[in-house]
Amino acid sequence: MKSKIIYTLFMIVLLGVVGWGPFSFFSPTNNEPIESQSWLAKETKIIKSQANNIDANVLKLSLQAYQKARRKGLNDKQLLTVIDYRKPSTERRLWVIDLKKGKVLFNTWVAHGKNSGNVTPTSFSNQPGSLKSSVGVFLTESPYIGNNGYSLRLTGLEQGINHNAYRRAIVIHGAWYANPTIIRKYGRLGLSWGCPAVSENLARPLIDTIKGHTLVFVYSNDRKWLHNSTFLAG
Repeated sequence: MKSKIIYTLFMIVLLGVVGWGPFSFFSPTNNEPIESQSWLAKETKIIKSQANNIDANVLKLSLQAYQKARRKGLNDKQLLTVIDYRKPSTERRLWVIDLKKGKVLFNTWVAHGKNSGNVTPTSFSNQPGSLKSSVGVFLTESPYIGNNGYSLRLTGLEQGINHNAYRRAIVIHGAWYANPTIIRKYGRLGLSWGCPAVSENLARPLIDTIKGHTLVFVYSNDRKWLHNSTFLAG
């Protein structure tokens, strides 16, 4: 009986040290203030350790943009979606990151606009009717049921870069052509009319995770955006 009591007390102390839950000791955390450079460095390291296919520089830029968005009062949910359109559609180039828990929630394939390029997009636009993808920083809105089923509206936050996204109906939605089986058959994903489309079976859980004013960071080497974005300045 005495040994049992000692063991129980030991476990209570241990759980108090490592946190409640059997794996919380091993969970990545970042208690630095989000506005700080130390948070940026630590968060980059935490996320990169989980997603080795994300470019470290793109990740760092997305987190810097996130910091600036937070200063504007955006994204209290601490969720960040990153799309790297420098990568071909044959690669998993979309990540959803829970910054509060330091976890990568999704890493999947995503389509780009048919007039942006074939396998890898090289041309981007903010113009209605261009059928091109848009780059920059976006904010998610509310889901709706449209021509492409369950979809998520995006508001472009950068004037002259992506501010027409809502009017252009640039939305996240599921599509049969955004399935990796299409890659095996055609050597690339199918092409959208500018939307970042994902596979149909993943659309709903992904949308339900990031809906309601969370940040989406869409990266490319687009010079106009890189030189003029207020989210990247400095």
